[in-house]
Amino acid sequence: MNRLKYFLGTRVGFFSAATLLFWLKSYIAYQMEFALGVAGGMQELILFINPIATTVILFSVALYFKKPKTAYSVLFVVYFLLTLLLYANILYYREFSDFLTMGTVFGAGNVSGGLFASTIALLRLQDVLYWLDFALLVWAVTTKRIPIDPRPMKKRVAIAATTLGAAVFSANLTLAESDRPQLLTRTFDRNYIVKYLGLNFYTAYDAYQTFQNNQMKANAEESDMVQVLDYVNSHYAEPNPDMFGIAEGRNVIYIELESVQQFLIDYKLEDENGELHEVTPFLNSLFHDEASHSFENFFHQTGQGKTSDAEMLVENSLYGLPQGGAFTQLGGENTFHSTSKILENEGGYTSAVFHGNVGSFWNRTNTYESFGIDYFFDAQYYDMSDGRTMEYGLKDKLFYQESAKYLEQLPQPFYTKFMPVTHHFPYPLDEANADIPAANTSDETINNFFVTAHYMDEAIEEFFTYLKESGLYENSMIVLYGDHYGISNARNKTLAPLLDKDPETWNGYDNTMLQRVPLIIHIPGVTDGQVHETYGGQTDVMPTILHLLGVETKDYILMGSDLFSSNHAEMVPLRNGNVITPKYTILGSSVYDTDSGELLEDISPEEEAEIEAIREEANKQLSASDSVLMKDLLRFYTPEGLEDEKEMDYLYSEQLPVLQNEENKETSLIEQNGGQSTADLYETNAPELMTEEELAELMESKHSEENTDTSQTTETDTDDEQS
Repeated sequence: MNRLKYFLGTRVGFFSAATLLFWLKSYIAYQMEFALGVAGGMQELILFINPIATTVILFSVALYFKKPKTAYSVLFVVYFLLTLLLYANILYYREFSDFLTMGTVFGAGNVSGGLFASTIALLRLQDVLYWLDFALLVWAVTTKRIPIDPRPMKKRVAIAATTLGAAVFSANLTLAESDRPQLLTRTFDRNYIVKYLGLNFYTAYDAYQTFQNNQMKANAEESDMVQVLDYVNSHYAEPNPDMFGIAEGRNVIYIELESVQQFLIDYKLEDENGELHEVTPFLNSLFHDEASHSFENFFHQTGQGKTSDAEMLVENSLYGLPQGGAFTQLGGENTFHSTSKILENEGGYTSAVFHGNVGSFWNRTNTYESFGIDYFFDAQYYDMSDGRTMEYGLKDKLFYQESAKYLEQLPQPFYTKFMPVTHHFPYPLDEANADIPAANTSDETINNFFVTAHYMDEAIEEFFTYLKESGLYENSMIVLYGDHYGISNARNKTLAPLLDKDPETWNGYDNTMLQRVPLIIHIPGVTDGQVHETYGGQTDVMPTILHLLGVETKDYILMGSDLFSSNHAEMVPLRNGNVITPKYTILGSSVYDTDSGELLEDISPEEEAEIEAIREEANKQLSASDSVLMKDLLRFYTPEGLEDEKEMDYLYSEQLPVLQNEENKETSLIEQNGGQSTADLYETNAPELMTEEELAELMESKHSEENTDTSQTTETDTDDEQS
């Protein structure tokens, strides 16, 4: 005991004790207060060590002060500020399931009304523990239970402490990058930064990003819009008069096809018995339906932001950023002329997004506020109990089924988006929900990809059935789009044989062609739908849909153009700078014939000039989009359709009372049914909703089918051997 007291009486000893206490407090908070999604031993180890590095570095500042009282005072100030930061995030996370950002902190004055009362409601008895260590240290020093060490501190000790912290951080970062590559360049969720590198680092990183964004914005001027407007005006495509307004006044229902690539349409997977299984039978029928305008040469244009980039592209006709995600870096701060805002102002639409994951994922909560989306139903509105979720959120069948009770309350016409998550890398699915066999390759990700795609297809069919039974179907336009690739380029050679391709000859052209994703615009009642060969990308969705709804887009800043327009430029720039046209596929310095896939080597001067012009046009489009986003240029420009836009306060945590008191609630489906809910009309075969007897019967049936398949395989093998 005397040795411990002596050690604590030294400056290094007291510094060590303070570091140990704060590290322990942080780790306890990580485990008790934050849902960080830690999985596996490596992530547990990283979470355990990540508070150490920044704590040592920040506390070591006190060791550089020679005067004893000053040194101890500095340590206490740093300790207090870090505790305040931790506790503020704990309170914020309890309410919003997210971490504080600089934008949130500096914008707190705009929501200060009622802030005190709401904060009091978040307090818990256990919170005393988050301040107890600080109080004990201050008490111990002020009462001289632990005396202040009067001896001067050698600078090399302070430098050694800082160096130790830096070394620990370097090791921490190495482990983090090994478990989550591109952690800092692809920051799609603040939870990941905290989980891997700690709350202190996240705060500094967020401040740095905020500073960078603010600098670029601060240097932007209204005149910067001139070049953007020149490009947009030259790029504009007049709407097709035969298509303009054919869906005017209808509800709009977007369904994001997570990780779905075009090759899945009409694809049949052959099992080990030679039996063919249609992977997406419902999507196939929809793709070819007479009420559908479908596009077979439609490409995703996402970057590192993946799904969130697809949302940015479809909602705003703007690309994601060259690095990182636009949602996470700019979504909560920028001005947007989104489809949601345009339809609300020009058509009186109510907007809503449904998503079976937390609102912090991809910074959706803050970004949707900037988009002007009226309602956001995220994980807090769904039953997320054990057995109902996979890695990225609620299972699709349950997601659509539970969404019905919210959808029916939206005033019509409504503009909605459904963001399911089950068909997501690495494509896990429990046996009860798997209805087709997995593929048979050396890559389990590819094998399971087809299983979850089939499940997704079944879930969408159930949702369509509900729309028809409830009466929403006939007065809606339903848009289904693939958000990004599901199988990465690194796995494509393994996938190749399933597509009747030779892995040995697989090249960059083949990778690029696999970036095709489905686009299906389904308009019930239309009878002249067709599969279009037109080349386009996700930037083209917004102008296309607005024109179908009878909204002119000439005054809006859009990078894409109407897919039905005779003036539509069939040029698809990808976020990495590659470009696809019906004639050329331009991949860096390599140019392929798009139709044949042949590498063009003997290019004439005329062809070279044509190719260079395509490159320049693509670069103009990407540069214009980057200027709009990174400089926040839309704050300088208000199109006529948004001149009457109202400022709104969005609170996605308490939406149902607001929804039930909407001024025009009489137009909602439930009110049109005299208050009778249509949710009971939703039929699903989700195993999670079955009784124990029904589930047992289902599993027995599946095992019986498996035994039959195994028996058939054995018989086939025996016949082969005998022959």
